[in-house]
Amino acid sequence: MNTYDKSELIELIKQHALQFGDFTLASGKKASFYLDCRKLTLHPKGANQIGAGMLKLLGSETPDAVGGMAIGADPISAATITLAGQRDTDLLGFIVRKEVKQHGTGRQVEGPVESGMTAVIVEDVVTSGGSALKAVEAVREFGLKVDKIQAVVDRLEGGREAIEAAGLQLETLTTIEDLGIQRS
Repeated sequence: MNTYDKSELIELIKQHALQFGDFTLASGKKASFYLDCRKLTLHPKGANQIGAGMLKLLGSETPDAVGGMAIGADPISAATITLAGQRDTDLLGFIVRKEVKQHGTGRQVEGPVESGMTAVIVEDVVTSGGSALKAVEAVREFGLKVDKIQAVVDRLEGGREAIEAAGLQLETLTTIEDLGIQRS
């Protein structure tokens, strides 16, 4: 199961990550549905589909590394680099801490990456785009070159527009419309 299948990913999202009710999102917005993608990214079938999907989005233009904000992006990065390694593709992973580490090396970007490398930010769900843009800011400050963000689901709530306004490209595996949810 190392081949991406969008319909299978959609079914896995519906089974494991999609919940209905009254929720407050990280952006502060109220929502009638929530996507807890950790239940998907930490599931064996979900991790395989996401890793394969992210590699498909990368295509032949593989960057030096993929990563994003801890904790949501960590299993996405791990699945992607694991499948890349199985395909004999050199792709490193990294983690962006929410804050600069106050001890040890004092780094906000952790992993085997160095200034000057190319990177793609990975994200589970894009709503406003704020989390992904914070990750971009941190990795650019570290010295990585990034011009693309990849996400599992776009909630279609302005995140794409914010990301594109920042001069970045957003590619997603799915949108809420793929899940049968209409934009509010």
